[in-house]
This record gives sequence, structure tokens and C-alpha cells, in this order.
Amino acid sequence: MTAIRRLGFFSRLLDDAPAAERYRLVAEQIAHAEANGFDSAWVAQHHFHEAEGGLPSPFVFLAHVAARTRRIRLGTGVVTLPLENAVRVAEDAVVLDLLSCGRLEFGVGTGGTPSSFAAFGLASEDRAEVFARHLAQVREAWAGRALAGGDRLYPASPQLLDRIWQATFSVAGGARAGLAGDGLMLSRTQPRPADAPHASLSELQRPIVEAYLEKLPAGRAPRIMGSRSVFVADDRQQALRLAEQGLRRSVARLGDPSRPGPDATLRELIDGYDVHVGTPSDVIASLQADSTLAQVTDMVFQVHSVDPPHPLILRSIELVATKVAPALGWRPAAAPLRDPTPETIA
Repeated sequence: MTAIRRLGFFSRLLDDAPAAERYRLVAEQIAHAEANGFDSAWVAQHHFHEAEGGLPSPFVFLAHVAARTRRIRLGTGVVTLPLENAVRVAEDAVVLDLLSCGRLEFGVGTGGTPSSFAAFGLASEDRAEVFARHLAQVREAWAGRALAGGDRLYPASPQLLDRIWQATFSVAGGARAGLAGDGLMLSRTQPRPADAPHASLSELQRPIVEAYLEKLPAGRAPRIMGSRSVFVADDRQQALRLAEQGLRRSVARLGDPSRPGPDATLRELIDGYDVHVGTPSDVIASLQADSTLAQVTDMVFQVHSVDPPHPLILRSIELVATKVAPALGWRPAAAPLRDPTPETIA
């Protein structure tokens, strides 16, 4: 495995709490990640379904986080671009980037549950076409080119063109991101195809990476993010108990026929949902067996689908930064900050 260049923390804002408390807790988690040397923090956008994700407005939330942090880069993982007005997304991203002193990383995807599209007056089957059109509009706006009607974005922000990331589950999506010269975002897990129900995550993602690298323009440095479900604890049995609780909730909620079902053992659930869980030594060994991670430039860790309580998320962040990531070759770009006071994360 090659050394990790950048280390990230990711959240879908799924803490077991009302929405306002979720926002407070994840803001604290991101501040804690910065204090422990993490290079980036990412949040997902989800509309309507609080059990899938708790944040419909990532730019608003990240502006709040930007005011309470100093160094950590702030990413959208992802903005569901087909459901958004492209010009408004471009404007909001520019304002956030300026307020955060150039710390925004812009991740986009075609995602969203089918019912979410209906609520926005769109058809889910049109998502790929709408995504391509909206992303092209965002690029035009940031480049300062005239939009329909002749107006231009104020302020233009061509620097953001080099901070676009595309999320995908497919080889075609990897090729699309590479051809554009964008970053590639690999998911923490993905469904198994019917013809390969027992394929490992690395077996599914390796062809995506290869397609991305093949299409990347000459001289363009690759940016490949590997997101992984990781929960690290001091006590193995505690970690496994929480993993079983979280994974069985996921089984009941998703009902995914390509995954292990309710009668599966904990080991089958961990493997089927691509979770790395246990003590630092357990997780290090598990991640070292994931061959896709040898090609990533950015390793991003999230605790989903384990979803432990907040204090244990903070502890997992510490153990990742001090034990797990260094064993994988990561070194902080700057000296870790001292933990913020409660006033700075309230």
C-alpha cells in the first residue's frame, strides 16, 4: 500500500438526536478532526429521509463549520446536483469558498432516492442527463463565461474548477471523471452485481480507478478518494457490539437483496457491508487487505453504518489519527491543533 497523502473525516449526520443536535455534534466532530490533524472533512446531502442522512443544505452547514475551524478543508460528499439549480449552486459554493479562505472541495453526484426526484418535479430516470447539464453550467459560471441571457457570475471563481470531484459506482462514471480532469470519489460500499454477488469492494472499484486513470488528461495529477466505513475503539468487544447494532439496523432499513440478510452472522454483515471495525490493530490489518486503497490519494473515514454514540466517534477520530492512519503511511501536513474550547464549537 502506498502512503496516504491526505486524511479525511466524513459524516452523513446520522447521530441519534434531533436535527439541530445532529448539526451541533457533527460540527464538534469536524473540529475534533481538525484538532487531530485531519486534512479534510466531508458531509453528504440528503433530502427528506432522516434515516439515510440528516443534511439537505450542505453549504449552509459548512459555512457554520468554516467559522469554527481554521485549516481543515471542507467538502461536499456529495451535492445531488440533478436536484439543484446549477447557478445557485455555483453562487453558494463561491461564497462558501471565500468565507472559508479557499477551503472548499466540491463533490457532486447523480444520487438521491427516486422519490426525492418526484418531490422536485423531476424523473429519476433523467438524472444522468440533468447531472451532465447542471455540471456543465457550474463550470461555465465559475469560469466567468456568459450564462443564458448574457449575465456572468459575480464573483467568478475559476480556482474552483480544479476542486471538482465526481462520485460514481460505475466504470463509465470513472471514465467520465477522468476525461474531465476531476477528482474521483469511491464509495465506502456499493451493491454487488447479480453476476458477482460475492465480489469484494476492491474488485468492484479497481476497474473504476483504471478507467479514470486511462482517461485522465496527460499531465493532470490524479485525485482519487477512497471512502471507507471505519470504527476504531479501545475495546474490540465494544466495537463489535456497536457494529452489530448498527448493521442490523441497516439490514432492516435497506432490505437490499444483494447484501447479507437478517439471519446473517456478524462476520457476514461486516464483510457484506464493507466495514472495518475493532481495535487499531484490527482496523489496520483490515485496511491493508483492501487493494484499491493502494491507488487512492485521499483516504476518508466515516463511522456509518456502525453509528456509535458521539463520545466514541470522537475517540475513533483520535485513534485513526494517532494509530491507524500513521500505520498506512499518513503524516499530518501541519502540527495538530489543540482541542478547541466548547465555545468554539457550540
